[in-house]
Amino acid sequence: MRTPSRGLIAALALTPLLTGCFVSDSGSATDGEGASGGRLRVALAVPPVQALSPYSNDATVLSKLSVAEGLTALGKDGAAAPALAKSWTQKNATTWAFELRKATFQDGTEVTAETVVGALDLAGKAEPKPRVLSDVTLTAKAEDADTVTITTKAADPVLPLRLASPALGILSPKAYAKDGTVSPVGTGTGPFEITKLTGKSKATLDRFGGYWGGKAKAPGVDVTWIADGTARAGALRGGDVDIAEWIPTAQAKLLDKDTRHEVPSVRTDSLVLNTGSGLFTDAGLRAAAREAVDGGALVDSVFGGYADPAQGLFGPAVPWAADDRVEVTGRAQAATTAQVESKTKGRTLRLATYTNRAELPEAATVLQQQLEKAGFTVKQDVREYTQMEADLLEGKYDALVFSRVTLLDTGDAVAYLASDYTSDGVYNIAGLKDSKVDQAIKSAAGEDDTERRQQKIMRAEAEILRTDAVVPLVHEKVVQGIATDVEGVLLDPRERSLVDVDTRVK
Repeated sequence: MRTPSRGLIAALALTPLLTGCFVSDSGSATDGEGASGGRLRVALAVPPVQALSPYSNDATVLSKLSVAEGLTALGKDGAAAPALAKSWTQKNATTWAFELRKATFQDGTEVTAETVVGALDLAGKAEPKPRVLSDVTLTAKAEDADTVTITTKAADPVLPLRLASPALGILSPKAYAKDGTVSPVGTGTGPFEITKLTGKSKATLDRFGGYWGGKAKAPGVDVTWIADGTARAGALRGGDVDIAEWIPTAQAKLLDKDTRHEVPSVRTDSLVLNTGSGLFTDAGLRAAAREAVDGGALVDSVFGGYADPAQGLFGPAVPWAADDRVEVTGRAQAATTAQVESKTKGRTLRLATYTNRAELPEAATVLQQQLEKAGFTVKQDVREYTQMEADLLEGKYDALVFSRVTLLDTGDAVAYLASDYTSDGVYNIAGLKDSKVDQAIKSAAGEDDTERRQQKIMRAEAEILRTDAVVPLVHEKVVQGIATDVEGVLLDPRERSLVDVDTRVK
């Protein structure tokens, strides 16, 4: 039996701005146990940035909710698995052929080689370019109705993994407007179709009966975006949602143990320093900041034990990282406290973070104290992520307390390193431009032997850490909240998956 709605008022009292966020849908999901018809009620943390465009961070929502698919998917073992492509063959170092399965878009049109080519071409032309394409150029061609050939300028050993990125989901031609905007409403191929998107607050998804993989067990999904983690946890406890992602660690122990699910995560929280402008163009000040902060102090005080002290950019959920880790050498000498005070006199360190992950503002306060002890004058700017992303990418802050899923974009670490730390990386919040870093990442990108590729990734990690553009703090353990009468929720360390055809209310 589903618990009747009873905690909504209490949850909203904690965050008045959330009034009206909970879904009672127009026609499909209604209040009360019997009327809900087994629909799944899901609370997500980060509201849409660009109306769920796959070219933004919203792309992961389309993956989590099984709305859109790419040519491939990321399997549990981290390898590429069939999706819209049922098989593929590597023709030579730069050319791959993908055979499509029979599939239908949610608007009734067929998935063909031409529609796939059109979607991939538009992704490559998008501004800004999706992070997954930051280090590669793709050329797609329809060989016949069911065969797509993809060529890369340089060898790309992980192309099938790359095509599993949520940002490269294939949508119906009608999804792509002439002005460059993309709408996934009714245009995906997954088992759930978005039928209504209401701003940044809620979405209604219905089961897509024409899904090639069979009908979903749940008739639909009603999504609510609740940026406040305490309110998300409260909504789950009160029976107002069935699934609540990213339960704050302070709230985790307040959940019934049968609804609390701990997931080892490839997410690393770091202090990212802006090397392109402001205080931290000075390598000595970056080194001073690195020596000042202590991520280990956050593990118990902020994360309640749901984290491990950072060992680097990649943590224990990346099993090969520890064995291949490279000693970091060549760092700049840290400025002394007196030198910090002298160099920063009259200047304020602008420290940013966001509220979508409840631990980050608290972590920022701890780091502020540590940095001030080292001689910096610090002022925080804490907002919801969608309100500050543009400023972050434009370098308007000196430092950012940042939580990053390191294997999100492709399941391969090179894409993360390329997008975040190369000179032309599309998500280079640190503004890093370092030729040795660029070369190390390029070397890893061109390696097709798995073991050697991993070793080169760790050499690239050492080059990045040498610059002090990023100071890893902790490796998180994610807590997902799931009602006891729900089964089939996907507990994904890469945070790409949550609901699929088998997720349902018992």
